[in-house]
Amino acid sequence: MSRRQMEITPELMLRAYRIGLFPMAESRDARTLYWLDPEMRGVIPLTGFHLPRRLARRVRQAPYRISANEAFAQVIAACAAPRASSADSWINAEIQALFTALHRQGHAHSIEAWQGEVLVGGLYGVSLGGAFFGESMFSHADDASKIALVHLVARLRLGGFTLLDAQFQTAHLAQFGTQEVPRALYKQQLATAVEVPAIFPADPDPEALAREIAALRAEG
Repeated sequence: MSRRQMEITPELMLRAYRIGLFPMAESRDARTLYWLDPEMRGVIPLTGFHLPRRLARRVRQAPYRISANEAFAQVIAACAAPRASSADSWINAEIQALFTALHRQGHAHSIEAWQGEVLVGGLYGVSLGGAFFGESMFSHADDASKIALVHLVARLRLGGFTLLDAQFQTAHLAQFGTQEVPRALYKQQLATAVEVPAIFPADPDPEALAREIAALRAEG
């Protein structure tokens, strides 16, 4: 990792993502960002995504309304909020501002899970060509963030994406078939993916989305 030497702009963020770097803060109140370039990268397979049976049943039951890009600011704020399992967050005010700017430019996207009018889960990330860089997720209701992830994968497949970067492998993400990829191999995959002319389908055809989710259940 390296300390910031210059002002980070949305344009610099995109250049960094293109070569495999991503920013983090040491805490919610930190004023300095640093770049990470992990030796091993977590990658969620878009082909071969593992959908656990119990979660597949929950997805089929549709306990939440799922949307995309309806509440980006709310999602990133919820991801930045303190959690019971962690006293702090790596998402500081500057990161929120930078990703919000990327969202306005059409490069950052959110998936939301709603219970009535209440936002109960979601995730956000950055798209660049056919690569999607997942940043963070949150859940205030059972399986809300997991179901949001399933809908993200379905949308990415519909949009022609080839790479879903999860940054790090975790026990939570392992259940979806997440793989650890060495840095050199990841960057080869990334270089190919960013040249793919994919489009993030925030509002896909409902029937096409339903078919893609059904395909994920069948593959899982």
